[in-house]
Amino acid sequence: MSYVEVAKLADVADGSALRVAVEGVDIAVVHTNGEVYAIEDTCSHAEVSLAEGEIDKCFIECWLHGSRFDLRTGSPTGPPAVEPVPTYPVRIEGDGPDRVILVSVTGEESH
Repeated sequence: MSYVEVAKLADVADGSALRVAVEGVDIAVVHTNGEVYAIEDTCSHAEVSLAEGEIDKCFIECWLHGSRFDLRTGSPTGPPAVEPVPTYPVRIEGDGPDRVILVSVTGEESH
C-alpha cells in the first residue's frame, strides 16, 4: 500500500475537513477529536461534497439532504443515503508543526 502526502496536520483544524484529490479520487480529510479520517468526498445519495458538511464526533453530515456517514466505516446512519462511502487508511508522520497527513487509495479500502 502506498501513501501520498495530502496536507500538513496544522492545515486541517480539529473539527474541520479539507477536500483533496489523491490519484484521481476526491477525498475529504477530516480532523475531529484529535483523529484524522479519509472518506470519499462524494455523498452516495446526492453526489455532493462531504467536506462541506458538518462534523460531529466520528460522523460527517451531507449539507444537502442531511445524510450522515460514520467516518470510521463510511456507513450511513440512516436515510436518505443507504449506500456506504469508501474510507481510506491514514497515517500521520513527522513531529511538531511539520506533521503531515498521508492517505492511501491503493489496495483495499478501510471498510
